Amino acid sequence: FGLDCSSLAELKLAQMAGFENDKIMFSSNDTRDDEFLFAYKLGAIINLDDLTHIERLLDVTKKMPDAISFRFNPGSERVGNSIIGNPVDAKYGLRKDQIFAAYSKAKELGAKHFVLHTMVASNSLEKDYIVDTARMIFNLAVEIKEKCGINIEKVDLGGGIGIPYRPQEDKIDLIALSSDIKALYDEIIVRNSLDGLKVSFECGRMITGPFGYLVSKVLHVSSKYKDFVGLDACMADLMRPALYGAYHHISVLNSIGRKTHTYDVTGSLCENNDKFAIDRSLPEIKRGDIVVIYDCGAHGTSMGFNYNGKMRHKEVLLKENGDIELIRRDETFDDYISTMLFMPKKIDI
Repeated sequence: FGLDCSSLAELKLAQMAGFENDKIMFSSNDTRDDEFLFAYKLGAIINLDDLTHIERLLDVTKKMPDAISFRFNPGSERVGNSIIGNPVDAKYGLRKDQIFAAYSKAKELGAKHFVLHTMVASNSLEKDYIVDTARMIFNLAVEIKEKCGINIEKVDLGGGIGIPYRPQEDKIDLIALSSDIKALYDEIIVRNSLDGLKVSFECGRMITGPFGYLVSKVLHVSSKYKDFVGLDACMADLMRPALYGAYHHISVLNSIGRKTHTYDVTGSLCENNDKFAIDRSLPEIKRGDIVVIYDCGAHGTSMGFNYNGKMRHKEVLLKENGDIELIRRDETFDDYISTMLFMPKKIDI
């Protein structure tokens, strides 16, 4: 597995966690100079997103990194999904003609080790889709060798492996997936004398997603044109449903009743899309009930924000022995205003 970072803070967290530098990839996306410089000094593999980023990186670092990566966008060759969008509309990655130009230029400027990256879907439970992505990127590595005289040493297939958010869904069989990719590796990579090439995924969602829960209390149950359940959480705590229309399973603690009611489960922001579920079948819910929202480990607090002055809530860790530890406290009003300057100072712009 690889660790993909896209900001200075994520790079610093990776450094604090003790990740080996060559296991850290910094994916450039409209990147600031200080972020390029920190990634370069850290020794992370810098994954560039555009041809123009080569010169920008060189202006900052004054020397081409020994190892460099480029992100490939296959355009109309592949179809994405509702989360990441179709490749032809995506802001990420280089076209195929640009990819060849990018590697040739990087080699000319002194790069010695080369990585190839792509990510064309997010949260996919279709094994064959991931396998087809591997086929595409293996074939591209062969083309790069033929056209640029460059041996790709590693391919990163992104973080597209999903988790089953719905109870009736099945997770991807990783053993079967690995077997299919290994067969392609032998057929394409080994046959074209690229054996030794490493393959990595960025599986943050798969590793952390199923192990986080948003636990919330029901503040109001109301009936308008629809029936609504209002929680003491909001999309500041989990924004995937509002952002993507994503499904997260919901249960009512200690409820043994049948799912006889249909509710919209909502938060308290003054935004109508602040909903955790729309037209969801649930048992009858009363004020004070405890609602559990599943699979929030990857995109809960990490996507939080403070719109409407909402504070992000505490996080607790449930350990294997049953102990519960506080690992992040509730945000406070003092946290919210901590960056404000109440005695403004004049600055030059």
